[in-house]
Amino acid sequence: MSTNFQCTAYGKWILAGEHSVIRGYPSLVFPIPSRTLELEYKAGDHALQLELRGDHGKELQLLIWGVLERAFQLKGIARQNLTGTLYMDSSLPVGAGMGASAALCVALTRWLGHLGYVQEAEYFDFARNLEDLFHGESSGIDIAVALSGEGLRFVRNGERKQITPKWKPRWYISYSGKRGVTVDAVNKVKDLLAKQPPTGQQIDLNMAKAVETAQQALMMDEEQGRKVLVQAIEMGAECFEQWGLNDGAPANHIQWLRNQGAIAVKPTGSGGGGYVISLWDREPSAEALKELIPC
Repeated sequence: MSTNFQCTAYGKWILAGEHSVIRGYPSLVFPIPSRTLELEYKAGDHALQLELRGDHGKELQLLIWGVLERAFQLKGIARQNLTGTLYMDSSLPVGAGMGASAALCVALTRWLGHLGYVQEAEYFDFARNLEDLFHGESSGIDIAVALSGEGLRFVRNGERKQITPKWKPRWYISYSGKRGVTVDAVNKVKDLLAKQPPTGQQIDLNMAKAVETAQQALMMDEEQGRKVLVQAIEMGAECFEQWGLNDGAPANHIQWLRNQGAIAVKPTGSGGGGYVISLWDREPSAEALKELIPC
C-alpha cells in the first residue's frame, strides 16, 4: 500500500513577457505566497476518492477528473488500481489567470510521482502536457513557477533561471472586475500577428525589452530600481494597449489604481480581464488594500 503524501503548488503572476513568451521571448514570473493549492493523499484500500476544500476547492470538481484521465492515459494507469483519498484545498480561483490549472497539474504530477508513475526529471514536461487540456498550447510558464515556488526568468523550451530581487518592490495584484479568457486573448494576439506581421513582431520585441528592463531594475538599489521598474511596467502595459487587451473593465480598474496612488500598472496574464499588477512607492490606503493581494 502506498504511503501518505502532501505537497503545495503556488499560484502565479507575471511581471512582463505575456504572450510573447509563446514565441520564445523571455518572461518574468513570480509565485503568489498567499494563493496555493494544497494536496494531501491518505493511503487506503478503498477505490480512489476525492474531497475538495478551501475557498475555491469546489471549482476544481469539473477539472480534476479530466486531468486525471489524461494522466492515466499518458502513463497507462488503470484507474481501478488507485486507492485511498485525495484531499485538495485551494485558494486559487479557476479561470482568473492566477495559474489554478497549472497548480492542479503540478500537484497531481507530484502525487503520481510519489506513487512511482512519474519520474521527478519529467515533472515539468508531464505537468505541461496535462495543462495543454486547458490552454491548447501551454508555454509552461505557469507550470514552472508552480513547481519551483520561486521568481523565475522563463524562456519556452529553454531557460528557467531563479530571480531574487535585491530589493522588495511594493507590488500587488488585484481583480479587474472582468474574467479574462486566455484562449480568446491568445487568439486576438495571433490574429494581429497574422494580419499585421511587422506590427505584431514589434510589439513582441517591445515586450521583450520590458522584460530586460524589469530584470535590470530588480538588480539595482531600491531608489534607482523603482524608477526603472516603473518604466518597465509601463512598457509592458503599452503592449497590452496595442494588442487591444485593455478595454472596458480592465482600463477602468487601472485608472482607479492610479487614482489611489499606484505609480505603475499593467495587466498580468493574458489580459482582456483578469488581474492587474500595480507598483506603489508608499503603503496603499485602507480602501485600496481591500482590493489588493500582496505578492
